Amino acid sequence: MSLESLAFNSLIYLALAFVIVIALLLIVAAIFYVIDVTQTQHTIRRNYPVIGRFRYWFEHLGEFFRQYFFAMDREELPFNRAERSWVYRAAKNVNRTIAFGSTRDLTTPGTVLFLNSAFPTLEEDATEAAPMVIGENCKTPYHAKSFFNISGMSYGALSKPAVIALSKGAAKAGCWLNTGEGGLSSHHLAGNCDLVMQIGTANYGVRDSAGNLSDEKLKQVAANEQIKMFELKLSQGAKPGKGGILPAIKVTEEIATIRGITQGEASISPNGHPNIKSPEDLLNVINRIRDVTGKPVGFKAVIGDARWLIQLFELIHQRGEASAPDFITIDSADGGTGAAPQPLMDYMGLTIKESLPWLVNALKQHKLKSRIKVIVSGKLITPSRVAWAICEGADFVVSARGFMFALGCIQALQCNKNTCPTGVTTHNKKLQKGLVPMQKAERVANYHRYIEYEVGMIAHSCGVTDPRKLTRHHIRIVQDTGESIPVNEMN
Repeated sequence: MSLESLAFNSLIYLALAFVIVIALLLIVAAIFYVIDVTQTQHTIRRNYPVIGRFRYWFEHLGEFFRQYFFAMDREELPFNRAERSWVYRAAKNVNRTIAFGSTRDLTTPGTVLFLNSAFPTLEEDATEAAPMVIGENCKTPYHAKSFFNISGMSYGALSKPAVIALSKGAAKAGCWLNTGEGGLSSHHLAGNCDLVMQIGTANYGVRDSAGNLSDEKLKQVAANEQIKMFELKLSQGAKPGKGGILPAIKVTEEIATIRGITQGEASISPNGHPNIKSPEDLLNVINRIRDVTGKPVGFKAVIGDARWLIQLFELIHQRGEASAPDFITIDSADGGTGAAPQPLMDYMGLTIKESLPWLVNALKQHKLKSRIKVIVSGKLITPSRVAWAICEGADFVVSARGFMFALGCIQALQCNKNTCPTGVTTHNKKLQKGLVPMQKAERVANYHRYIEYEVGMIAHSCGVTDPRKLTRHHIRIVQDTGESIPVNEMN
């Protein structure tokens, strides 16, 4: 057959294929047309059949186009590109420096500025922050090595490889990992790291058959040497006033067994502890857990109406300082890793910018600051934010989403849909395969190391020898005039 004949036949086949494709597209369009004009749920599709469907597609794609093409480095929420980029570079152990000037507007009201010293700490004079003891009067106090740790993220909300990577990474870093309210799993134990057992409103992992807090289960969990502390979760930043939400699609057989619930049904925790309805009840439960376990016990809450905390502090003085919680974890009311109703995510509670200084001041006024350690959480994913929290009086900083970024999270905003493209918050095996625990554990450890290193760098620039010596005297806040004032003048 001649070349001309081959070329002609090829053109015929291509033309036929083109006609077939067009015909199929027309058939599909006709089917969609009939579906759209006959359905009654979507006005746009009914009035503009077929082409109206593109609205929903473009709306979905808009999230990703804004993230990668249109958003400026410092304007995206909940975390901007500059913040995420620093975490990624730290986790990958690559260059973290920038050039030609800051893209941060240093004159915006509310901007935090650190005060550099004319006599910065020299390298040979720098010291490491010493371990801090939590629960000095407990049978088994906790000597916490790091001021930066991994916040509560449940197995269920996170995938198996993600939890294993965090556990192994925490062990490498020498920090603690909070289990989240979903109970203790073998994956939390995989790395042999220090663990904080969180007890949520549903008592997952330490509940009896009726769902009540079980002393026997508490003893069993506390017998594990990896468990260093217990944290009662009253509320969290994503949804103050509402319990945890784990969609039914993420309640696998294993997770149902760990939590003591039914497989395939949504895990909805109560919006409060049924046995804690007052400061008196809270102290009673804290002391009960501490007596049973012999380990430090504290609570986690988003601060809103703070009058109950004043009542709590006064009650502690009546009962004696030994009755006090060993720590208080405050969360910022501007979101978190969990699924949450938008009204609560957007409007409920105070951010740590307001609540952290208030809590520290209140503890000092009641002479309880040395007795009760302050742990703070809420969008503290970069060294400057962590250093600010320490300046304001936090003893420890914990982060969830920072470590999720270290695992490879791209802020796809699909944590609650079981469709996380990086395998961090999904139980889809195909999506999980990209998250290799041993490699990601190294990134978790790298991220932790560079947070501590650069917080130390800020401290040395301020003229102190280690981060724990940072105080409010080392920061100023920019006002509407563009000038900055000392933080102490604001409190």
